[in-house]
Amino acid sequence: MSTETLEFQAEARQLLELMVHSIYSNKDIFLRELISNASDALDKRRLAGLQDDSLKTDDPHIEIEADNEARTLTVRDNGIGMTRDEVVGLIGTIAKSGTAETLRRLKENKENKGGKGAPETAELIGQFGVGFYSVFMVADKVTLVTRKAGEPTGVRWESDGDGTYTIETVEDAPEGTSVHVHLRPADEENALYDYTDEGKIREIVKRYSDFISFPVRMGETTLNSMKALWARPRSEVSEEEYREFYRHISHDWTDPLDIIQMRAEGTFEYEALLFLPSRAPHDLYQRDARHGLQLYVKRVFILDDSRELLPDHLRFVKGVVDAADLSLNISREILQQDRHIQLIRRRLAKKILASIKDLMSKDAEKYRTFWREFGPAVKEGLLDRAEDHKAILDIASFASTAGEEPTTLADYIGRMPEGQDKIYFMTGDNRAQIENSPHMEAFRAKGYEVLLLTDAVDEIWVEAVRDHDGKEFQSIARGAVDLPSEEEPSAEEAGEYAAVLAWLNETLDDVKEVRLTTRLTSSPACLVSDTDGLTPALEKMYKAMGQELPPVKRILELNPKHPLVSAVRTAHEKRPDDPELTGTAELLYGTALLAEGGDLADPARFAALLADRLSKTV
Repeated sequence: MSTETLEFQAEARQLLELMVHSIYSNKDIFLRELISNASDALDKRRLAGLQDDSLKTDDPHIEIEADNEARTLTVRDNGIGMTRDEVVGLIGTIAKSGTAETLRRLKENKENKGGKGAPETAELIGQFGVGFYSVFMVADKVTLVTRKAGEPTGVRWESDGDGTYTIETVEDAPEGTSVHVHLRPADEENALYDYTDEGKIREIVKRYSDFISFPVRMGETTLNSMKALWARPRSEVSEEEYREFYRHISHDWTDPLDIIQMRAEGTFEYEALLFLPSRAPHDLYQRDARHGLQLYVKRVFILDDSRELLPDHLRFVKGVVDAADLSLNISREILQQDRHIQLIRRRLAKKILASIKDLMSKDAEKYRTFWREFGPAVKEGLLDRAEDHKAILDIASFASTAGEEPTTLADYIGRMPEGQDKIYFMTGDNRAQIENSPHMEAFRAKGYEVLLLTDAVDEIWVEAVRDHDGKEFQSIARGAVDLPSEEEPSAEEAGEYAAVLAWLNETLDDVKEVRLTTRLTSSPACLVSDTDGLTPALEKMYKAMGQELPPVKRILELNPKHPLVSAVRTAHEKRPDDPELTGTAELLYGTALLAEGGDLADPARFAALLADRLSKTV
């Protein structure tokens, strides 16, 4: 048959024009597309060979050949090949839905971002099955020769991207497909894109196509490892192979704490190989840091940091997910909306949390290392989906007054004495500050265990999570103390202190209320927040974020059995109009504020009042 010249479909011409004149930075993906197409063709031939022995091939492979002098690059395979009609249908037209939207977004990337380094380009090219066209980012002309396995003749297709292509029948074409790329002339612009350089080709294959299950050869050398560890049974992979793979994808030279492998089959298939690192990266808590799993589609590398595959509180997990039913060029936008991705996300998170729980029982030391490195990040998940709260709290550990080692909530609940129905906790900057807080006195005296929460995220999640396994969380620095068997101040004490309490409530503008308490044993006073009020630390957080808040007043509680409080009451009874008593009231409030690590509004005045009182006692 003679050579025919045909026109591309209108949408294909528009896409070709964008590719021909493209100045996008990531041009390497054209080779990824060609290798991926070749791998698909080999997969199809392998499947066809199961039904027809004559279509089997003994050495399925992909071959790359580069000619520096001629500036050509050839990618060939011995896969299923194509007929003339398939070539016209698959390359000459774009029959997939959504093409117009793809073209619009490609144009916007080029026009709005100047084309350079547009991050979505690699995701958009070929998004609807048109990845072959990306070759025109680097080519002046492309020649494709193909023969369908089992067919007597082949087809040659050729185009320079000008809107037309030629197609003719060839008698001596080998089975499979060969794409011959005539690269653009070497110049300053293309200096970084020498696709005839063996080192550059090796780099691209290693990055994008290392785990394709067919060998990618260049001369006598196989460029890819073909070791998709996630697809191999655990029993067939050595620990050293897993460690080497972890180092390859994480650039972390410490060994992982745990290896998590899973496979889902059925209507939506995927495989995952995940690792729990043994140390936190330096940018774990930086907002713009790159985190996420590597995403593969049928062993073809797609994205390096797919944050959509894991909730943010598990962002430290490293690994790969290989999905069988996703589009090769799925975009981040689609990742965020795809129901299959959401399903993978939930299942991976559930599996990871279950694996951490297993680690608690099988290797306590590894678990302690994990929680020390990543505990604050994991607790961020308590601010998200309520249905995940129990799983996260089941694996959480907290510092406690019961000992130096952190405790789980299960162990805490197991130690609760009869009559205790709440989980007591207190937040603060550090353990020493909390342990020395006046709020701890009654709990220490009566032997009640208190959790010591010192991570910044603790201030927030305790607002969102009310209970665990039927036990309510109770801050010992909020509301009225409700220890089992705790007695309220006696009626006699209430009567004796009524007048001074009324005076203090009028005198101290910085407090909401002054009242007696039995939570103190050795301190004269302490400050507590309302049951639903903001803690000082949370108030600081909001202000640091630029949020204006109305003044938050707290409750000043007095220990009626303390000598200082008794002396204030006696002095007020004798000298109710003495102006020096106002200064004494301010000192009482200031000492309570300092005892909990708070900041004085006027340190100079406090120092002057204290010096004045001390001078009268020396």
